[in-house]
Amino acid sequence: MVLYGVSAALLVRGGLGLEPWGVLHQGLSERTGLTIGVVSIVVGAAVLLLWIPIRQRPGLGTVSNVFVVGIAMDGTLALVPDARGLALRITLMVAGIVLNGVATGLYIAARFGPGPRDGLMTGLHRLTGRSIRLVRTGIEVAVVATGFVLGGSVGVGTIAYALAIGPLAQLFLRLFAVPDQGGGSPVVTGGTPKRAILRR
Repeated sequence: MVLYGVSAALLVRGGLGLEPWGVLHQGLSERTGLTIGVVSIVVGAAVLLLWIPIRQRPGLGTVSNVFVVGIAMDGTLALVPDARGLALRITLMVAGIVLNGVATGLYIAARFGPGPRDGLMTGLHRLTGRSIRLVRTGIEVAVVATGFVLGGSVGVGTIAYALAIGPLAQLFLRLFAVPDQGGGSPVVTGGTPKRAILRR
């Protein structure tokens, strides 16, 4: 979760576009004057409240996610200055995306509960019967559009994240997957996580 916060902060400092929820957080931060990390915490808590009517059950990782990611993000932003020069901005963007993939693999492998945003996605999937792909796309398009209108940063980093995060998450999930209890095989078969607990 700390790595998630660090990766999101690096994308902010890169200034070439954020991941979908980051666009919303940045837009709300611009409008409210709150730090982007605090906004992330508030939004995560609000999304978690939406779990009540769709009957999702939070885990330790779910509740921790709400606070740790935002705190780590603000801490990193306090330490890392804005990037100057295109080469450095691209480096921060790439580092942020790759680190986010590493964090995703670690978080899913830990199996301590989905993040608030991914829990919302899986809950709506179960409730509506719509495919995960459709539900996730709908949520993220709405989030990006709202964040952009509010002043969030959409750019090449947003597109690069969308294209790269799936393959990166699969790669690092394979790397960090732990065997089932009883010494069975890792919780990844054929490139697809079994009972995968999604991040956000």
